[in-house]
Amino acid sequence: MPIPIEVSEFKNALIVTVPESESKPHRCSNGFYLRIGSTSQKLEVEEIRELFNRQGKLMFEEIVNTDFSMKDFGAKKFNEFLKKANISKTIPKKDLLYNLGLTNKKAKFKNAAILFFGKNPSMFMPQGIITCVLYKGNDKAAIIDKKDFKSDVVSNYNDSFNFLYRNLKLRYEIRGFRPRKEILEIPEEALKEAIINAICHRDYGEKGAVTQIDIFDDRIEISNPGGLIFKESDFGKRSFSRNPLLFGLLQQIGLVEHVGSGISRIRNAVSEAGLPEPKFDFTSFFTVTFTRPKIEEGTREKTVEKTVEKILALIKENPTITQKDLASKTKLSRRGIEWNLQQLKEKGAIRRIGPDKGGRWEVKKRD
Repeated sequence: MPIPIEVSEFKNALIVTVPESESKPHRCSNGFYLRIGSTSQKLEVEEIRELFNRQGKLMFEEIVNTDFSMKDFGAKKFNEFLKKANISKTIPKKDLLYNLGLTNKKAKFKNAAILFFGKNPSMFMPQGIITCVLYKGNDKAAIIDKKDFKSDVVSNYNDSFNFLYRNLKLRYEIRGFRPRKEILEIPEEALKEAIINAICHRDYGEKGAVTQIDIFDDRIEISNPGGLIFKESDFGKRSFSRNPLLFGLLQQIGLVEHVGSGISRIRNAVSEAGLPEPKFDFTSFFTVTFTRPKIEEGTREKTVEKTVEKILALIKENPTITQKDLASKTKLSRRGIEWNLQQLKEKGAIRRIGPDKGGRWEVKKRD
């Protein structure tokens, strides 16, 4: 069967355009291959079977969403992506979008474009959010702080990691005359890899669940809808993403490195930090659990201290400040502010004078 191609010139370059096939998948003499990011990966029997099943129902990220239009598309986000990916803007935007796999031949946007560049992605697919929760204790009985991140996948990735960073403990390492080094209790690389893994491999077709990050006193759980789609014996050795288009976009801006290396990188980072190996669970969800280390008495817990000091400074600056304004300035949720204020009141650091509306705070002087 002949393959139609188009050949054109642009300055000193020859451009060969091969249209996307409408009858995928195709087999070559060596078998079936799947393009993931910048690499082509040969598929095994179970992966081929899964690919046929997925093509039969069409991958969620490839489905066209006719409700989404250019007015919903974040041009600034797209320009930032092109800059990070080192992609030239000399060709028309319509062609760029098609070449990146974000639109079909009729210039209609696919779900991947919404997840990656939508101004308000959750309006079109609420299952794309990441929910982060900080608990008191080792179960879900008492919530200290909770955030739902509803933006594009890159913003959600950054916001989720920042939530972890704010709520985990830091220790300092000082060597010689060098600046002190801040070390997170769980290696930063491992946490970032786990978040990216959850974004790349979650089942976005499952509309009744979200990606979730739970912080307990003794552990951190990062889970996403959708279990393994290959043999468990190949876990950590192969990569077969449910969302190869999303995977490729993240790879182009450096948030994904080598295909199939994420699990090894998580394990290696945790091992080098001297922590227990993370636990991986595969059910209808994929979950990675990190064991939090026990912090020795006297270790400075910078995250909590910084938050408390900032709240006290804001109250000193404006005794009538509202909880809403405190939440906005500290980036905590209202629940998180309420919890911190209650802790400060119980310790006698602050007191409330007057009613909730129209009253003010007083910071007590330290002895």
